[in-house]
Amino acid sequence: MDEDSRYEAVRSRDARFDGEFFFAVATTGIYCRPSCPAVTPKRQNVRFYATAAAAQGSGFRACRRCRPDAVPGSAEWNVRADVVGRAMRLIGDGVVDREGVGGLAVRLGYSARQVQRQLTAEVGAGPVALARAQRAHTARVLLQTTDLPITQIAFAAGFASVRQFNDTIRAVYASTPSELRAAAPRAGSAARRAATPSAGLPLRLAYRGPYQSTAVFDLLAAEAITGVEDVSGARGHRTYRRTLRLPYGTGIVAVEERPGGPGGWLDARLHLTDLRDLTTAVQRLRRLFDLDADPYAVDERLGADPRLGPLVVARPGLRSPGAADPDELAVRALVGVAEAERLVERYGKALDAPCGTLTHVFPEPAVLAEAEPDGILGALTAALADGTLRLDAGADRDDAQEALLALPGMDDRTAAVIRTRALGDPDVAPPGEDVPDAWRPWRSYAAQHLRDVREFDDLASSLSP
Repeated sequence: MDEDSRYEAVRSRDARFDGEFFFAVATTGIYCRPSCPAVTPKRQNVRFYATAAAAQGSGFRACRRCRPDAVPGSAEWNVRADVVGRAMRLIGDGVVDREGVGGLAVRLGYSARQVQRQLTAEVGAGPVALARAQRAHTARVLLQTTDLPITQIAFAAGFASVRQFNDTIRAVYASTPSELRAAAPRAGSAARRAATPSAGLPLRLAYRGPYQSTAVFDLLAAEAITGVEDVSGARGHRTYRRTLRLPYGTGIVAVEERPGGPGGWLDARLHLTDLRDLTTAVQRLRRLFDLDADPYAVDERLGADPRLGPLVVARPGLRSPGAADPDELAVRALVGVAEAERLVERYGKALDAPCGTLTHVFPEPAVLAEAEPDGILGALTAALADGTLRLDAGADRDDAQEALLALPGMDDRTAAVIRTRALGDPDVAPPGEDVPDAWRPWRSYAAQHLRDVREFDDLASSLSP
């Protein structure tokens, strides 16, 4: 979009572009999402930015009315396979907070200077600024949804010091942390009092456009691994619960199914053994539920196809679910549900305090590689454990597929499932199928539409052979 097209989106308060770009108003010093309900500013006073971090870096503070930092992320970073797309996914996963810019650069295979230069040129902010914006958002969520001490929130959000935390909150929100907490909606007061590490943190996982939650929950229910996941409740009102292995500890999350009208959110509650894992846990849930997708772009492209058009009309906003743990998904795609449950029972890490039917975290690749080193499972887990195969948020998808197919016994179909789900690639065609190029770059979504009409039934059953 050029700037005139962006301004028209702002004038019409078009929520389709929330998160795809941000606009700032020079006369007020505030930046907003395109759908902000405030009076539309004059064109000459408007500046456009690719990211919230870029707007913040130019001296603008977040609008208190539309809360631009709470919008879904840009779908562009999931589509792109270049260094900028990979870097944005890694920053979202919290790599800069854990490993610094140097660690990010090593993962990408570039120098820190090259990463800084490319990100600044493309999105208007470097890795430090992007991570800072993400930390500020995490801090605001904790301030307004919990009664945790402010000092504890500072370090949980990833800040190195309380002073850095205070300075950032003032710069981004033009408020002190205490003022930001006091400004939380009254309706959230009771929930905030109930939100503690033991009771869990309430979250709203935002998405854009229509969202077919029933299809996502159907898939998760069919794949659920006893001890690690469960799905309860009547269809349309289900709760999906699972354990998470995270960088600093473990977690348990519960996500509620709800009707997916245009724009909205999924309600979730997250229990963490270490609050520093909050940002990473949220990003992994967003990938699992495919919440940063652009359903308008997907449906426009696929809906124009005579074969897919009726399916798109019947289920607008159908998503291509990803994975909360890419390594876990790879193992499950290979062995199926029954064998995965056996692996969990024998080698899974037991939770310190079981939560209902949730008793274990899925075993790490290194544990499986040592316990069962033979066959394709041993080859896969060994490659994951020693880094020969990388499936993290910043992995190069082509390199990962090449490494997968080099494993003895790995077939094209399983590799395609892993690329679609573990790597979150939106453009994977099932091997051996005649898939038109007109479906690019959304062939993974096309496969989701076709699963329910049995044309790609073998793809649908590949997770439970």
